[in-house]
Amino acid sequence: MSSKVLHGLDRDVYQIIRKFEDELERDSQGTDKGKKKPPKFTVSGVYDSIKRSNSSLARLKRRPLEDSIERILRLRKEERKEEDEEENLEQAQEESPKPKERDYFVMNKHITKTWNLPGTPNTNSLETTTPNGNASGVERQSNGEAKAKRRKTEKPKEDRNPPSDISLHDLGGMDDAIRVLAESVTFPMRFSEECLEGGVEAARGVLLHGPPGCGKTMLANAYAAALGVAYIPVSAPSLVAGMSGESEKKIRELYDEAKSLAPCLIFIDEIDAIMGKRENAQREMEKRIVAQMLTCMDDLTPQKLGGKLVVTLAATNRPDSIDPALRRAGRFNREISLGIPNEASREAILRKMLSKSRVSSDVDYKLLAKRTPGFVGADLKDVVSVAKNEMARAAMSDLTQTGPLEMDIDSDYQVPPGLRLHLAIMGAPDGAVPKDKLILAMEHMLSAIGKVQPSSKREGFTTIPDTTWAHIGALHDIREQLELSIVEPIQSPERFASRGLEAPSGVLLWGPPGCGKTLLAKAVANESKANFISVKGPELLNKYVGESERSVRQVFSRARASAPCILFFDELDALVPRRDGNGPDASARVVNQLLTELDGMASRSGVYVVGATNRPDMIDPAILRPGRLGTNIFVDLPDADGRVEILKTRMRRLLPSYTQYDVLEAVARDDRCTGFSGADLDNLHVAAGQASVKRAKTRGPDTITLEDWESALNQVRPSVSNSHSSKFRVLKEMGWD
Repeated sequence: MSSKVLHGLDRDVYQIIRKFEDELERDSQGTDKGKKKPPKFTVSGVYDSIKRSNSSLARLKRRPLEDSIERILRLRKEERKEEDEEENLEQAQEESPKPKERDYFVMNKHITKTWNLPGTPNTNSLETTTPNGNASGVERQSNGEAKAKRRKTEKPKEDRNPPSDISLHDLGGMDDAIRVLAESVTFPMRFSEECLEGGVEAARGVLLHGPPGCGKTMLANAYAAALGVAYIPVSAPSLVAGMSGESEKKIRELYDEAKSLAPCLIFIDEIDAIMGKRENAQREMEKRIVAQMLTCMDDLTPQKLGGKLVVTLAATNRPDSIDPALRRAGRFNREISLGIPNEASREAILRKMLSKSRVSSDVDYKLLAKRTPGFVGADLKDVVSVAKNEMARAAMSDLTQTGPLEMDIDSDYQVPPGLRLHLAIMGAPDGAVPKDKLILAMEHMLSAIGKVQPSSKREGFTTIPDTTWAHIGALHDIREQLELSIVEPIQSPERFASRGLEAPSGVLLWGPPGCGKTLLAKAVANESKANFISVKGPELLNKYVGESERSVRQVFSRARASAPCILFFDELDALVPRRDGNGPDASARVVNQLLTELDGMASRSGVYVVGATNRPDMIDPAILRPGRLGTNIFVDLPDADGRVEILKTRMRRLLPSYTQYDVLEAVARDDRCTGFSGADLDNLHVAAGQASVKRAKTRGPDTITLEDWESALNQVRPSVSNSHSSKFRVLKEMGWD
């Protein structure tokens, strides 16, 4: 316990006891003659005195007050003991053989002799007998002098040199970020005098933001190593203290140290932990911390630092949660978004990671980059690590095949595989694993990719789906339109740019339910090798004011971070209904927010919006104008040829051994299949399979026969009625297509 952290009753009692000690000291020196003597330093003595002299504490119950008095007396005894030890240490260091005791030291002994705490031995005096026969509790040397006490070691000064184990050459796919840092920090810091005379100011702060694992901290460390100036890395939570004012003091001390080391680079990791928006702050301390940070950054003008620079780098996964005052010009002037790396960046990262490893000639970096969509730098590092484990596992398995194990056990004993591997490794001679076995091959990398889940998927992103064109039957015209609208602009943007064509910002797929609109969107994402984010319209809606609009902004922000990305809104009519004045205001605000995001798509290259709906007439017309979701594609129910192709495609994918395709054609062209959607055909296959399982229990064959398909046709009915499908055809004739 320390007097600096006392609260409530203990703090009041501590002050009263200190007052009694001062009175006792003055009384012993004769300076307070005639006044009432202070009480004895016992629990009962102090309690009686407080009852007589302090009206506020006198109203408290006896037991809590006595417990507090006992705690404070013990605390003061410990503090006096520490003071005695310091005095003894000073005396031991003096050259005089008989140092004279100071009056203050004598007073300490005089006061502590009056303490009488329950449960403590020798309460009438501090003097005890040591094993050496000393009457004092203080350990002494052979000549009778007190032994020197070891002082508390001071905290060693932290090393502020930049890192030496990393450089910018170790980074891949961050050329744009390095260029921004070079322009805004490196040049003004390298030529500070020239920039000061020419009025060129460096960025006082640079904010690095992006998903976890994208390399923010690694970039900061590598840049500090390349810059070669003093470097102060700080974790944001370490700046928070429990006592009022301590957090602000830590921030001031941080910047005072940086000023003394200027030119200097400060790096604050996870800055959102302490610099949240002040309007959302739960305590006043959080607001003061932000205000202190603002003041310190405003005080970093080159004129005040003699032309030297102090630049703050900060990293966060949540830039929108940081107080806006920090993100204005003059504080964090530059913001660098380190999103999910694209294919070219992933290839560069893999080349850097494997540059110092022994790699087989069959490793195709371009193919590995194509197979790792949504992977950030940390994920790719994990892939390399798992691949090397696969390589080592292959080498270890060879050891178990070198010969029989020598074991002093029964010959009939079957050695478990794990124990056999361990014994083989331990018993292998030196050089049993040739170096040519420890070479990273393409098969190791491909195997590792399948075992590593990208962090973007863990964080709520959706990576490239597994659905391909092979999963979709029929719909050839629609596939061609989507190829021209989305796939080609993503894969060959220069071809469109050379003709002055901009990629359309959005496509709307509309038609009866179950016709494959969602499946088409997934296949387009797979074909274009773009990330895919699927959003159900109603899941963005929230009953609290402003939350629905914030959800829309977050979705588009997530899509920009994972570009190239296809943003798919399913059931779009639930999210953006018509604004006719009869609906709630919240719905209109969501529509306005989505319109704003779509209008900004021209400057957000790499993000393509696809919407799907069964009720296109319910969507607000402003969403459907050219430049937003301007390309409307009608997905109708399949005809007889389409049904045949859909059913065959499904059977090839799910049951490759099935060969009775003539039966499938007869089933798909049956009149009872008229009006079936793709989902109905899937349901037809399920019903036929169940009928086959039920029949095979009593009589063969154990496969789906024409009899099973007939049974399924008698059970399954179209999910889209004739009247419902005719409404879509009317809309098509009205110009929706």
